[in-house]
Amino acid sequence: MSVAYFRSLARNNAWANATLFETVCAMPKGVYHREFPSFFGTLARTLNHIYEVDLYYIDALLGGGKGRAIFRREDIDEPLALAGAQRETDAALIAACDGLADADLPRSVTVERPDGPSQERTDHLLLHLFQHQIHHRGQVHALLSQAGVTPPQLDEFFLVWDRAETAKPYWKDGTE
Repeated sequence: MSVAYFRSLARNNAWANATLFETVCAMPKGVYHREFPSFFGTLARTLNHIYEVDLYYIDALLGGGKGRAIFRREDIDEPLALAGAQRETDAALIAACDGLADADLPRSVTVERPDGPSQERTDHLLLHLFQHQIHHRGQVHALLSQAGVTPPQLDEFFLVWDRAETAKPYWKDGTE
């Protein structure tokens, strides 16, 4: 794997989050906090979980030193505010991936765990982070369906043939 792969995943992630939040911010009032049979119970808690885990792993990747203190934050109650915070975090992840060289991928980063620090390879941390985001966006997708809100298409990013028009600006940096 090369850094180009992770740069593409970071851009796909930013686009998928923006696309998802476009739907979430336009849905009827009350759906964001409605309880559903799901792991986190609400769209608000699920989306906040994605956001805070992004903060946690980006902090570890950049050696920020905040560690598990990130999890002591308050949830963001309004979808528009969370969309803005997620957009900033997605930009930070893109910048972090853009700043990597191939030689950085096998290097270890320290991740603060409940039982102490853990050493993880940079590429493995990024793979886990992207998988985590995809997994929970899938849960959000299902919750939207349960709420009667048509979920957005989130897999039209990589292939030129069916690339969403909204995805094209994320490719303007020469990663294509």
